[in-house]
Amino acid sequence: MQGLSKFANKGTRLEQLRELLEILADEIDQRPGARDLAQLSRQYRDTLKEIEELEGADAIDDGISEILSARQTDGESTAISQDST
Repeated sequence: MQGLSKFANKGTRLEQLRELLEILADEIDQRPGARDLAQLSRQYRDTLKEIEELEGADAIDDGISEILSARQTDGESTAISQDST
């Protein structure tokens, strides 16, 4: 880990967020008290979400994204219909 100050003025937003994510992970690994852990965990989740948004939906590795990507590739609608049974 190089430290956030290296990226604060010259790194891209994505680089800054990735460094922040690593710093937060290191802090969580230190096993802080319950109150601090809750705050760090919330900040970690928010940072991770922002990174995923900047990278785009294709970067999210889950089953739904794979299905929607396959449907889009096949020219099918990516709308999800509700089964009325």
